[in-house]
Amino acid sequence: MDVVYAAEKPSIASLLGDHIKRSVRPQEIKVTENPDETGSFFIGWGLKRYVLSPSGEIASDTPASAGVPKELNHKAAISG
Repeated sequence: MDVVYAAEKPSIASLLGDHIKRSVRPQEIKVTENPDETGSFFIGWGLKRYVLSPSGEIASDTPASAGVPKELNHKAAISG
């Protein structure tokens, strides 16, 4: 798996850079498998964490939202 990470890190760094609207070098990120979803990865960048879905979408993986269904996070964000 480390070979896959090495080959994909530049692509993942580019996707993350597009998501956060700034340049991200492959050496700046740590990529690990998401055991909860095949083809999904956790991305560590500095103190921030993100999740890369199998479809190529990136979202924040905040500690406040860990373990909370997406529907509830969405409602909490709307209400306040």
